[in-house]
Amino acid sequence: MDENPITGQCLCGAVKFRISGEFESFFLCHCSRCRKDSGSAHSSNLFSSTAKLTWLSGEESINTFRLSGSLHAKSFCAACGSALPFSQPEIGFLVVPAGSLDSRIDMRPNAHICCSSRANWDKDLTSIERIDGLPS
Repeated sequence: MDENPITGQCLCGAVKFRISGEFESFFLCHCSRCRKDSGSAHSSNLFSSTAKLTWLSGEESINTFRLSGSLHAKSFCAACGSALPFSQPEIGFLVVPAGSLDSRIDMRPNAHICCSSRANWDKDLTSIERIDGLPS
């Protein structure tokens, strides 16, 4: 990955970053904390103990929320609220929200985790209608 660094940015484009190195794991977390901070069925995060994060622009626009009494944290753009990478020194990992990446990654998620907290509506989703664009 060092020859082809991974790049990403927030929705409004104020914050841009580059990741150099390898990701070791990719988890879809269904815990209630990840569901709340993603506003979705799960968070989709890549983890690395060795990758290097470089902020290309907008570092001053980054806020980080750390939930007291837990390891749960989230960095985000102060302007648009988009999730951004953050260091998690307590567990020795860089955490990168997969949706924040602009570059293609060739890694598939390793696992759905914290499934005991999964939302009750998050079941058998492959059976519902698929629409390529917006519904009419």
